[in-house]
Amino acid sequence: MSNFKLDVVIHGDSEEAAASSPNRKVTVSETRNIQNQGYRGLTDRLFRGSRAAVGGNFKLPVEGDEKREHGPAVKSGPLISGTAYCISSCSMTLLNKVVLSTYNFNAGISLMFYQNLISTLVVAVFGFFGAVSVEKLNWKLIKLWIPVNLIFIGMLVSGMYSLKYINIAMVTILKNMTNILTAVGELYMFRKRQNQKVWTAMFLMIISAVSGSITDLSFDTKGYAWQIVNCILTASYSLTLRQVMDKAKQATRSGSLNEVSMVLLNNLLSLPFAMFLILIFDEWRYVMNAGVIELPMFWVAATASGFLGLAISFTSMWFLQQTGPTTYSLVGSLNKIPISLAGLVLFNVPLSVPNMFSILFGLFAGIFFARAKMS
Repeated sequence: MSNFKLDVVIHGDSEEAAASSPNRKVTVSETRNIQNQGYRGLTDRLFRGSRAAVGGNFKLPVEGDEKREHGPAVKSGPLISGTAYCISSCSMTLLNKVVLSTYNFNAGISLMFYQNLISTLVVAVFGFFGAVSVEKLNWKLIKLWIPVNLIFIGMLVSGMYSLKYINIAMVTILKNMTNILTAVGELYMFRKRQNQKVWTAMFLMIISAVSGSITDLSFDTKGYAWQIVNCILTASYSLTLRQVMDKAKQATRSGSLNEVSMVLLNNLLSLPFAMFLILIFDEWRYVMNAGVIELPMFWVAATASGFLGLAISFTSMWFLQQTGPTTYSLVGSLNKIPISLAGLVLFNVPLSVPNMFSILFGLFAGIFFARAKMS
């Protein structure tokens, strides 16, 4: 699934949080202020204070010190959200590998269709009950978004098949090539120049990818071809999305398009295209006759991967809101390390010392790239 940042932000008023601690004595001046505001004003302030800090005991700001009102939440928020993001991201990659390789499921398009259907239903249900804000779709918006969606589908399908034939560690290292293609595309399309550290990191990524593929004991031509296609489509997706996004906002009634709506738009529009591809490549016949679909655990893994794909979007939004783009980017690079190591251990990947060195070198290059982008 695509790692979209869902823009669901609850705006709190830090200057007006007024849920007081039961052990604190209220002064005469504070009592008069509360009485002057009236019962309704007090109720509003209490509820706003409750939404501003999640599950903590918080006090009235004293002498302009507003940092105290969010104390426990500020300390634990980034840690909890970051942990949730890392767990969902690692679990999604591992579960996709299980479904495609361990169960030997040869219908990546059908798996993508099932996962996107789950994401569409969940977002639609949340939107129906008002848990998230979803933009109403119209034909003008859909026509603008179709090119983006076609690249999105190709990106997901190619990622599925590359993961089927290549071990997780090498997929992670080869994905670094997407950063290079994106940077080159930004240079020619948006005239955005990178600093010398970024280009140095990209050079290190190329070295790690080439050396990793040469020393890969489980090298598979199909898998590497699919991964190259995936890198090209992933870079194209991010560049095309940037161009279409502003036009898409103008095509909406509200004049804006949040990430929740983009997630719904991508997953919903992918369903008819995926069904068409399933018919063209005759995957439906394979799925109907595959013995693996009779295994309950296969459906558990496939369904869980669908929910985890959406969970990545929500947890990445949560983590980004709690920290910022700098920390988010660095943690995303560091997150590749446990994914790679878990993939090597869980799937008994044949490994040599040179290949292990190439993988570690590639992970280091990814971290160096993230730090260079921050500077």
